[in-house]
Amino acid sequence: MLHRLSSLAVRSPRRIVLAWLAVVVLGVAAAGVLFSDLEADLDAPGNRESERVNRVLDRLDPGGEEVVAVAEVDPLPAGVTDGLAAIPGVAGVQSLPSDAGDATAIAVEIDPHLHGDRFDQAVDDVAVALREIDAPRVVVGGEMLLDEEIGDLAERDAQRAEALSLPAALVVMALVLGGVLAAGMPVSIALGGVGATMLGLLGLDLVTDVPVYAVNVATMLGIGLGIDYGLLMVSRFREERGAGQATIPDAVARTMATAGRTVVFSACTVAVALSGLLVFDDPTIRALALAGMGVVIACMAAALTLLPALLARFGHRLGTARPAGPHGTFARLARTIQRRPVPVVLVVAAGLVLLAAPFLNARFDDTGVRSLPRSSETRQVAEAIDTRFSAITAEPVVALADTDPDAPAVAAWLDDVRSRPGVVAATVDAELSRPGLTVVEVHAGGPTNGRQAQAVVEDLRALDAPFPVAVGGDPAEIVDFRHAITARLPLAVGVMVAATFVLLFAMTRSLVLPLKALVMNVLSLGATFGALVWVFQDGHLSGLLGFAPPGSLDLVIPVIVFVFAFGLSMDYEVFLLDRIREVWLRTGDNDRAVAEGLQRSGRIITSAALLVVIVFAGFAAGEIVALKELGVGLAVAVAVDATVVRSLLVPATMKLMGRWNWWPGRRPVPAPAHRDAGDPQLAPDAIALPAHR
Repeated sequence: MLHRLSSLAVRSPRRIVLAWLAVVVLGVAAAGVLFSDLEADLDAPGNRESERVNRVLDRLDPGGEEVVAVAEVDPLPAGVTDGLAAIPGVAGVQSLPSDAGDATAIAVEIDPHLHGDRFDQAVDDVAVALREIDAPRVVVGGEMLLDEEIGDLAERDAQRAEALSLPAALVVMALVLGGVLAAGMPVSIALGGVGATMLGLLGLDLVTDVPVYAVNVATMLGIGLGIDYGLLMVSRFREERGAGQATIPDAVARTMATAGRTVVFSACTVAVALSGLLVFDDPTIRALALAGMGVVIACMAAALTLLPALLARFGHRLGTARPAGPHGTFARLARTIQRRPVPVVLVVAAGLVLLAAPFLNARFDDTGVRSLPRSSETRQVAEAIDTRFSAITAEPVVALADTDPDAPAVAAWLDDVRSRPGVVAATVDAELSRPGLTVVEVHAGGPTNGRQAQAVVEDLRALDAPFPVAVGGDPAEIVDFRHAITARLPLAVGVMVAATFVLLFAMTRSLVLPLKALVMNVLSLGATFGALVWVFQDGHLSGLLGFAPPGSLDLVIPVIVFVFAFGLSMDYEVFLLDRIREVWLRTGDNDRAVAEGLQRSGRIITSAALLVVIVFAGFAAGEIVALKELGVGLAVAVAVDATVVRSLLVPATMKLMGRWNWWPGRRPVPAPAHRDAGDPQLAPDAIALPAHR
C-alpha cells in the first residue's frame, strides 16, 4: 500500500496538492459554521436516575428557561418590568433587590413553547433590552446565554492558539530542518488534517449533536500530530537523500517504507487509544473521542498522500542530511545509562512517583461557570447572585416518592430526611405533587453543585424508605455523571491497553516491549495528573496562566487528558522502537540497537515534542479553564515522556532486560559486514525483514 501511494504521489503530485488545498479551504469555512452551531455541552443519556426525575418534573411543570441579569440600581427605573414582559416570547418577569439594596436581579422567563429561530430571537431581544436598562452597570447571563458565550470564547481560544503556536512552530522547524520550505511541509500536514476533520465534524453535526470543544480538541491534536508526522517523514527523506545517490522517486519510496510505516503504526496506536473513550455513555466524551480519532486518521492520510506529493514536487529544493551514525550525544547518553541502569530506573521512577503525589488529594467537580474567565458576564451574574442575593437560594435536591402526599409514611420519612447531615430543610411541593406521586424539595447547605449538596444526594439514595424514591436535581446530575465515569473507566482502560498491546506487538514482534511501554506510561501519566492538581486545583501558577483557581479539577478533563496523553506517549514510543528495531534486525546487538536507535530518533523526538509543547501551550493561553487544563496536561505529558521516559527510562530498562526485550522472537542473523560499514542504512530488501529472522 505504501509503495502504491508513493508511486501515485510521484506520478500526480499537482493533483494531490490541489485536492488537499481544497480540503483546507473548505475546512476553514466549515470551522466558522461549527463554532456558531455547536453546543457547549450535550444532554446526558436518559437512563440515569437524575434524568428520569427531570423528565417527570418537566411534565409536571414545563417552565421556560431564564435570562438573568444583575443591574447596579435599586429600584429599577419605571417601566422596565413592563417593557420586558411585552417582548414577544416572554412568559414572565421577576425582580429582587440585593441584600445591600444597591442592585437588582432580574429573571426573564422565555415561553417554553417556542423553538428554533423564534426561541433564539426571543433570547436575543431580552438580552438587548436588559443591557439597555438605565443603570451604571448591567451584566447579563444565565444558562440561556452560556452556550453562546462558551462558543465565542472557544473560537477566540482556537484562533489565539493558532496565531501563537503556528508561527513559533514554523521557526523551530526551520531551524531543525534547515529551511522554511522544509518547515512548511509538516505545517501543511497539520492544516490538511485539521481541515479534513472540520469537514467531518460538520457532516457529523448534521446527524447528531457535537460539542463545541470538539473543534478545539481536533485543532490542538491535529496540529500536534501533523507536525509530528511531517517532521518524522521530512527528516527521513533528507536522510535518504544524504545517504547516497538516491533519486527523488527512490527517496520518496524509501521514506514511505520506513517513516511512512512508522506513521501508520503511530496513528493506529493513537486512534485505538482514543477509542477507549467510546465505552462511556456520555455524549460529550464520545463526541470528543470521534473528533480525536477523526483528526488522527486525517493527519495520517495527509502524511501518506500530501507529504509524498510535496516531496516529489519540491524535494529537490530541500537540503540533505547525513544519517546519524553510531556516535553522538544521544548515543553517549544511552551508553552512560547502560553502565548504571538500576540507579537510573530507581531514581527516575521515584521522581515520577513524587511528582504524582498531589493527585492523591485530587477533587473532581463540575466547574461550570468557574471554568469561564472572570471577565465573563455569565460568571459575574452567577457570582453576584451567590454573594449579594441571599434570598435567592440554591437549587434544591428533588426527590420523587411513589406514594400519596398525605400518606402517614411521608411525614415520618421527611423527619428522617431532615435529620440527615447537610440537610437544611425538606418540604413537600404541594403544587407539583399528585395522587400517587409526592415531590419533595430538599435544601442542602452551600452552593447548588457543591460537595455538601452532592453528599445529600448520596445520603438520600442510601436512606431506607417505605416507598420507592428517585433523587434528581442539579447536584444529582453531577453525582450520576461521576458514577458513570468511574463505572466505565476500567473498561476504557482495558480497551486502550489491549489494543495498544496488540499494535505494539505487531510492530515489534515482542511481548516484553509493549508491557514495558505500558508500565512507563503509567509513571509519566501519574506525573501529569500531579501537575494538574498542583496547578489548577491548588492554584499554583494561576497568575502566570491567567485564571482564577476553581478549587477542583473538571470532571471530564482528567479522563480526556489520560486517554490523549496515553496515545501521544505511545506515538513517541513507536518513533523510538521502530529505529531501535531497525538496528536490532541488522546487528542482533541489543545494547547497540538501543544506543544507535536513540541517536537516530532522539533529535527528531525531542524536536517534535518541543513543537507539540508549543502547540499545547498556545491552547493553554486561552480563556476557558477546562481547555487550559487540557493544554497544560498534554504539554506536561509530552515533555515528561519525550525527555525523562524516552531518554532515561527506555535505555535503562532495555539494558536490564537484554535479549528478553525481543522475546519470543529469535536472535536475528547479523547483516554482512559490508552492509554495516560506513553509513548504517537499511537496504530496501531489508526494510520488511521479519523480527524472527
